[in-house]
This record gives sequence, structure tokens and C-alpha cells, in this order.
Amino acid sequence: MTPEQQEALLCIALLAAFADGVKADAEREEIRRIAESLSTEAGAPNLSRLYQDVLLKRIGLEAAVHKLTDPSHRQLAYEMAVCVCDADGHQTDAERRFLADLQRQLAIDPAQAQAFDAQAAALAEIDAPDTAAPRPSPAIAAVPSAANDAELDRSILNHALVNGALELLPQSWASMAIIPLQVKMVYGIGKAHGVTLDQGHVREFIAAAGVGLTSQYLEQFGRKLLGGLLGKLAGKTLGKVGGAGTGMAFSFATTYALGQLAKRYYAGGRVMSTALLRETFQGLLAPAKQLQTQYLPQIQQKASTLDAAQVMALVRGG
Repeated sequence: MTPEQQEALLCIALLAAFADGVKADAEREEIRRIAESLSTEAGAPNLSRLYQDVLLKRIGLEAAVHKLTDPSHRQLAYEMAVCVCDADGHQTDAERRFLADLQRQLAIDPAQAQAFDAQAAALAEIDAPDTAAPRPSPAIAAVPSAANDAELDRSILNHALVNGALELLPQSWASMAIIPLQVKMVYGIGKAHGVTLDQGHVREFIAAAGVGLTSQYLEQFGRKLLGGLLGKLAGKTLGKVGGAGTGMAFSFATTYALGQLAKRYYAGGRVMSTALLRETFQGLLAPAKQLQTQYLPQIQQKASTLDAAQVMALVRGG
């Protein structure tokens, strides 16, 4: 994939991120930071400029689509856009119109589009545990019902390992499971401290910590694309994927730091201000990144064992 084609894909992903027109200032700022960060990658397109071009409407969807002539690149562009629009758990009317226009311009087969839409929606919607307490997947230890620090730490580590592994998979839908698993982890930590949460509260907590939902997915997608994990490895067996992209799996650190923050927040009676939540999360992120390096072999090994059915089972929790 040429730099021009990479830029076109990232442009479409950014257009999808802003399609609803209601992104909060904090989320826009996080997307800008990610664009600047990814621009420093060797050989990467100038995403800082691209971000400004998209935000100021100096570049449109038609121009980006025109650069993608390979059918596989066009399919990938559509899948990425769907995942970006689904990242916060639902699609607005504006996002649905954007995706319909994108599907038309990319000439995506309606049956293919419908099949992927259903798969992405299933992952996006199953993001809070059922009241019937579904059976936990053996790949992730159940969050304990009592607030035992050691057990909570083990559960947080397990969630972080799985999310790091998901980021190493080349399939575009794999990263869609990361946010739902973070939501379920926070839900379980709150419940362990006697607090029953709904998904709206959990999402607000995650956003208050400075972990944007759309921006987090964009960062995962950008790193996969620029790291060569998308496309080039898509045809390889998952057993070979675990050894790829050794500088990736950043979702491990984000998930681990988020879990530790949730543990402190709910154990402390939920009295942290938004500013303190963000400051504490940033303080937890640095040691989490060090742990990420330490646990990379386990992350890669787990990535080599995951398939679509297992990922869906993880999100469903049973």
C-alpha cells in the first residue's frame, strides 16, 4: 500500500469520526493528538495536516475514494469507517447517511456491506453484562464479587492481555472488541465494590479518564495500518500474527491503567474529580507501558490462539 493510499484510508477514517458532527472538544483534541503522534512514524503521511484538512472540510470523501482503486483497499476503507462510527456503541442518523454514501462511492457489494455491518454492530452493542450474570469466558477471569485487591489485579491483567492480543490481529473487526471488554471490566470492578453501573455510566467514566472511544479506535487502526499489519498479514494464519508488530499492543497499557484507575475510583467512594481522574490515569499509564513490554510474549501467544468465535465469546462473556 502506497503512502497516498494510506492517507486516503486515514482520511476516510477521520471523515467517519466527524460524520456525526457532535464530537466533544475533548474527543477532537484527542484525535488531533493521535494524528500528530502517528505523523512521527517513519514513512507515515502527514496526518496533522490531514486532520486539519478534514476538520476544515478542505478535503472531501470523493477525493479520498478516488485514490483507492484496489477492491481490497476499498473494502478495508468501508470496514474501518463502520468500526469508527460504531466505536461509541451506536450509529447516529448522520453516520448512517455517511456510511451509505461511502458504500455507494466505494462500490461495495450490498450483501458484503450488510454482513460486515451486522458483525460490527454485534460487537458494538454487547458492551454491558446482562443482569443474569452470563458465564465468563475461560480466556478472561471473572471479576470477583468481593473487592479483593489481588483478584481484581489478576482480572485487570487478564483483560489487558486479551486487549493487547486483539490489537495484534489483522482483521479490521478485532479492535472492535477492545472497548466493550474495557466497559465490562470497569462494570465488574464497580460491582466488586458494591456499585451496580449501567453502560452509560461506564462510558462516561472512561471518557472522564481521557480515554476517547472513537479516538482510541482510530489510534489502533492507524498503528495497524502504518505498521503494515493490515492487508499484508490479513491472509496469514493467526499463529503467525502473534509475532508481528512487536511495537504495538498499546491497548494492553490503556486497559491495564484504566482498570487500576477504576479500582481506586470505586474503592475510594467515587469522589475523584474529572481533572484528578485524568491526572491519575496518566500517572498509571507510564508503568502500564513498562508492563506491556514485559508481557509482550504472553500477548503475542494469546494473539496466536484467538479466532472470530472466541472474540465474540469474550465480548458476550460466555
